[in-house]
Amino acid sequence: MKILIADDDPVSRRLLEATLIRLGHEVAAVANGTDAILALSAPNAPRLAVLDWMMPGADGLAVCRAIRQRTGPYVYLILLTARDRREDLVEGLDAEADDFLTKPLDIVELKARLRSGERVLRLQEGLLAAQEALHWRATHDDLTGLWNRGMILERLTQELSRARRDRTSVAVAMADLDHFKDINDTHGHAAGDAVLRHAARCLRETLHDHDCLGRYGGEEFLIVVPNCDARAALETAERSRVAVADVSVPFGTSAIPVTVSVGVASTDGVGYDEAALMRAADAALYEAKARGRNRVAA
Repeated sequence: MKILIADDDPVSRRLLEATLIRLGHEVAAVANGTDAILALSAPNAPRLAVLDWMMPGADGLAVCRAIRQRTGPYVYLILLTARDRREDLVEGLDAEADDFLTKPLDIVELKARLRSGERVLRLQEGLLAAQEALHWRATHDDLTGLWNRGMILERLTQELSRARRDRTSVAVAMADLDHFKDINDTHGHAAGDAVLRHAARCLRETLHDHDCLGRYGGEEFLIVVPNCDARAALETAERSRVAVADVSVPFGTSAIPVTVSVGVASTDGVGYDEAALMRAADAALYEAKARGRNRVAA
């Protein structure tokens, strides 16, 4: 583990540094609190720090307060001090220090404090990972990895609000896989899942980074294209249609052909009302289906 030492006494600093290296840690050392704040605020900063209470620039308490006010990964802060009065300990805890080491240093106590800090950081990392996983599942479709219905509609709302404010256009494209029920009935639901993943990948690869793509439901996908008029939206939808149809999906000994019908609508034609925009895209999709599928309509 990488550990930051902040101590203005060069002898104490070198002694602690040598001890930590001997215990198998990587060490970064600074001589004052100001440099400690900078080091702990940098990208890939140490996640654990041993701070002398009394330092020039900013003392250990000031470092604790400054680090707690910033956002970013949690840093476990240990105050190094000769103070042992109850009032001093309370002051350190009020500054949101995690633990204390008393001078002169005891190697056994140091190892125990470091183990406690590492355990807390591991637990925190596990909680953050679980939180991120829950957030991902709440916002994404498990099968395709795209935004789920709630998130793609939220993005549409955001883009419409921005476009209304900036007087720009937003286009939406509703894409529906053709004869998807037949694929499930003929090849099974595992094949249907493979086809959905194929379509999602093809659609994503044809879009720009600022475009939004989500699984709207079943075999339907919703594309939100900011700063896009009706003509450009049709071109985007056609690229997406061609990409899906261009490659069959291998499944077992079969190669399943896949096509998609796409309905396009733009704020140029229906204004900034979200419901009206979605109705127009849905109506265009039905038109594409009625005209023989595997095509784009607006």
